[in-house]
Amino acid sequence: MLSTKAVGRQAAARKYDILTALATYALARGKHDHRLVLRLMSLITARYNWARNELAVGQREIAKMWSVDERTVKREMAKLRALGWLVVKRQGARGRVTEYGVDFGVILIATRDDWAKVGSDFDVRMQGPEQGAEAQIVPLQPKGVVPVPKVTDGSDWALAQRLLHAEDPSTYGSWFHALEAVDRAGGRLTLKAPSRFHATYVQSHFVGRLLRACQSIDGSVAEVVISA
Repeated sequence: MLSTKAVGRQAAARKYDILTALATYALARGKHDHRLVLRLMSLITARYNWARNELAVGQREIAKMWSVDERTVKREMAKLRALGWLVVKRQGARGRVTEYGVDFGVILIATRDDWAKVGSDFDVRMQGPEQGAEAQIVPLQPKGVVPVPKVTDGSDWALAQRLLHAEDPSTYGSWFHALEAVDRAGGRLTLKAPSRFHATYVQSHFVGRLLRACQSIDGSVAEVVISA
């Protein structure tokens, strides 16, 4: 596969190839994906430091660039983190914005099915010199590992699940994977567990982690309740 580091003599070509892959991926999907990917591309082209893999820009500045409010910025950035496309390198604090890295490896995997739409030459170039017999080997998924949750429905809980999986796949598979969002009343989000024991254990040991994940998607969530 194409190197994800856009440095050296071929840096400019790699940058254009990655942006082309993103654009083609977005155009093959619905309007929500169009907008999300376009917003990411605007950040990459305007504010991303390719040499240091660093994106450091405040929510207010992003909101101005995207012509939206800061709440929308928070939600869209959370979606990109949930997809694994953005990774927090250093959490923001007073007087300092959050610094992100862009995981182009994940982006290339996500866009791979659309490369051939650009042209056979582009597809071959993106596959890179590793293509061939060895590249066709697909690693088996370790037993007991829960797949990365899908975010196709775009719900807040689906996005929060993606974040929880990225933070700790093992705990996610054991305790969070089976939870379902069943009700949202004001700031209270109710999640349903498959058994009373499961609900009691999650409520006692993990409700704080669940609340933080949900608040990163929607800051208006004030409480998470687990029911059986």
